[in-house]
Amino acid sequence: MRAEPIQPFTRRLPYGEDFKRNIARRRFIGHIWRYMFFSSLIIGMIALVTLLGTIVNRAFGTIAVQERVNPATLSEQPLEELSQEELLAIAQANLSGNVRRRLDREEPLEQRSAAELLQVIEEFVLQREVVKSWTLSETLFNYSHIEAEAAEQFPNARLEFKSWVSWDFVVRPMSRTPALAGIRTALLGSTWMILITMLIAFPIGVGAAIYLEEYARDNLVNRIIQTNINNLAGVPSIIYGMLGLAIFVRNLEYLTSGRFMGEGMGAANGRTLISAAMTMALLILPLIIINAQEAIRAVPNSLRQASYGLGATKWQTIWNHVLPVALPGILTGTILGMSRAVGETAPLIVIGAATYIVTDPSGPFSSFTALPIQIYNWTSRPQDQFRDIAGAGIVVLLILLLSLNAAAILLRNRFQRSL
Repeated sequence: MRAEPIQPFTRRLPYGEDFKRNIARRRFIGHIWRYMFFSSLIIGMIALVTLLGTIVNRAFGTIAVQERVNPATLSEQPLEELSQEELLAIAQANLSGNVRRRLDREEPLEQRSAAELLQVIEEFVLQREVVKSWTLSETLFNYSHIEAEAAEQFPNARLEFKSWVSWDFVVRPMSRTPALAGIRTALLGSTWMILITMLIAFPIGVGAAIYLEEYARDNLVNRIIQTNINNLAGVPSIIYGMLGLAIFVRNLEYLTSGRFMGEGMGAANGRTLISAAMTMALLILPLIIINAQEAIRAVPNSLRQASYGLGATKWQTIWNHVLPVALPGILTGTILGMSRAVGETAPLIVIGAATYIVTDPSGPFSSFTALPIQIYNWTSRPQDQFRDIAGAGIVVLLILLLSLNAAAILLRNRFQRSL
């Protein structure tokens, strides 16, 4: 059989001046795309710097403070140097009956520490308050105007430079007075919640990923399961909040309230830390499963075959070879899920996280609040000082998030070096 003749290539290749113009045009297009990508980076950096600058501008500044009662009339020594017994005596002698009863309902005065009693005296006896606050930029560039405004409007107040982000802010409980408000209860609530969430979500997510990648057959049921997992990763978080409200808070109230452990245990209803943690676990499970699957899928099949060739069982191969290699990628997905859970607000609002609570959580069945809830509550208040401490709360939230991420990244890098 005679072969068909090869048809000549009829399209003319550029040469000479056409070749130079073609090269110049392609380089010009490449430069345009390069500058577009670089401008995207610059825009993102500008947005980030603007955000951080706004937060820092609110978290520091000048305040005008005044007190209705002079501290010298209560004690010859500074109140900060008094013991718990002396502060208790001052509080009992100067608090009104209504205030005393309300505080005792939250926690009896006799059981409060010296720092907590000092805060009670400052808030209800001295009635120390910030009557005006100015941002960091106003303090740096217009301090003379601040002095004139304070002297005219608040002659009895004193000006102080205030760092709303401080150790006192971290260790103090919440307060209705911005100058005395702290974030301890919300910080402990967020820490408890994220720890319980990861204890629930990590083993379940990794176990599901192992089954889907290593054991599940390619059939209709498993394809439907995989499709639904992929879709659940994009479901709005408030939907998970509604799910948690229906299942964990209402239907499983007997368990999530802690009443199954006996009378007087846990909260009065299911709006507890364990309900929030299980809701957050459902929220981040699809993310952990999908990332764990990708990490397991990236392990070379030759590693599995070599293990089988030496007589290892399927589970021995997974445990001793697949998981160690895939673990850095699995931890990357866990970091992403943890970061999302720390900053979520909508599910916690639906579940019923408290916006004002002074009692620290003592276990998974305690009532709680969280840092995003507290920040949201402060930003909705009309006083400028609450927006200042909201900026300080955002700084604390970022520090917590970066600390948790750094710990997870160090753990991931350690596993990578051990391979």
